[in-house]
Amino acid sequence: MILQALYAYYQRIVGNDEVPRYGFARKPCHFCIVISKDGRFVQVKHLADKSAKKPSVPSLVVASLPEQRTSGIEPLFLCDNTGYVFGVDNKDKPERAARQRKAFVELHKSIAATCDDDGLRALIAFLEEWTPEKAPSLDDWNEMCGKNIVFQIDNERCYVHDHPALQRAWVEHLQKQASGEAALCLVTGRHATVAKTHPHIRWVKGAQISGAAISTFNLDAFCSYGKKQNLNAPVSSEAAFAYTTALNHLLRDGSRQVIHIADATTVFWTQRDSPVEGFLGMLINPTDDPSDLQQVRSFLDAVRSGTWPADVDNTMPCFILGLAPNSSRLAVRFWHVASVHELLSHLQRHFDDLSLAHDQRRESDMPPVWKLLRETALQHKDDNIPPLLAGAVTRAILTGAEYPLAFYSAILNRIRADHSINYIRAAALKAYLVRHFRLNNQPKEVPMSLDPNNKNPGYLLGRLFALLEKAQLDALGKVDATIKDRYYGAASSTPRAVFPVLLRLAQHHLAKAEYGAVRDKEIQTVVNDLQEFPAHLSLEDQGLFAIGYYHQRHAFYNKPTE
Repeated sequence: MILQALYAYYQRIVGNDEVPRYGFARKPCHFCIVISKDGRFVQVKHLADKSAKKPSVPSLVVASLPEQRTSGIEPLFLCDNTGYVFGVDNKDKPERAARQRKAFVELHKSIAATCDDDGLRALIAFLEEWTPEKAPSLDDWNEMCGKNIVFQIDNERCYVHDHPALQRAWVEHLQKQASGEAALCLVTGRHATVAKTHPHIRWVKGAQISGAAISTFNLDAFCSYGKKQNLNAPVSSEAAFAYTTALNHLLRDGSRQVIHIADATTVFWTQRDSPVEGFLGMLINPTDDPSDLQQVRSFLDAVRSGTWPADVDNTMPCFILGLAPNSSRLAVRFWHVASVHELLSHLQRHFDDLSLAHDQRRESDMPPVWKLLRETALQHKDDNIPPLLAGAVTRAILTGAEYPLAFYSAILNRIRADHSINYIRAAALKAYLVRHFRLNNQPKEVPMSLDPNNKNPGYLLGRLFALLEKAQLDALGKVDATIKDRYYGAASSTPRAVFPVLLRLAQHHLAKAEYGAVRDKEIQTVVNDLQEFPAHLSLEDQGLFAIGYYHQRHAFYNKPTE
């Protein structure tokens, strides 16, 4: 299903100038050799833009093999590294470089036998006249050695590899050279030659720089019936090229259809061209930019009211794929297919579940997923986010299912360890509980702001703990460690063992505080609502304890609003 959806997306975008056809790929090209029409060397041209601090190397659409190039000698057409073009590279293997150059020349001669093109004739004349001993005399050879080289005929504006006749000749050559076992392609449903290896996927965060594969079989334990490599899951060469090209296009630098959430790289697209494609990343992972947030808010308000933009088909399928690095492979974190309406409704529900009273000048009411996940990590470092959690949380957001219990437990653990209950943590706990109660048909509510009428023991104990801490601060001023730093973990899990001690301690604080009588009355009101101090609090009540504490603290420092 994933490969079929990517294959269909490729068929839709293949007309785009940035998306190469079968037999071609975008590759960084550093230098261009300019030759005359009779094959004489003219000059070396730098293709990199050196005007910026970091030189920018252009990526050109050049000939490529349908399958990943192996460690063997496999020349490419009209563009390759200096080992193939000049017979000299930086690997200190002159004999291998000589064989590479010989194969490069033979490839071009074999294609020239069936294609009459002035540029190809000039290139062959240049290659026949060239000797490897000339390479060090080229300008900037030390920089050029090992890099990709393209060719251009003097006084022509395009490169040789851009000649239409040569592009057709290369595709015909690939079709003639296609050999191997034919089978029913799992992607297209047609009989075709199976690709033994698939092109690599690049730009997945944390994966190898050279790229990684989704489908690969490199150990006997993965194989069946004596089949080797990707013959175990037959995909034609054309389909393998199409789906990998489509995925690389989604992952490319500057793409608006990719976001990074912890260790997961997420791409998304729609069945047909739609403005939602470029906007979905902002909906899933909003930025802190006020203008972006206003766009997201307006769009979701339109979803809630049912007033869809005229150019958005709300019944169109939308595809979301989450990938994570796994050595030389890619692991699929999640795969979700839903209509645009269903997906945006789930995103709206997610933000509604998160909504909590907060300082709107400092925090957004639509926190992105990465901020939620970072609150589960030691020292707020992305590398410390528990494995698999990013995929599980994102899946819950996209499908409307329950947030994972591991996410809820991780937030509680960080609160106990850090003694910090901020807006993001409280909102995450509230979202988990609201969704858990709703999906399990439990008649419980979690308020957005301070609710004096909420009689849940966990919520009341959280409020009481905040009141006792405020009494301490009113009496002593700024202290190195409040009762939250010393007693939060025990108070939120075994309140019967802690709160009697805290109440006795509070009497001393109330006596010293300027507004001790007012605070004492608030404390007595909460204590009277409690029938007893429970011996233990469940995980649900521990979350309500944190939310009650947050609500009470927020009420201290923020004026009530309607």
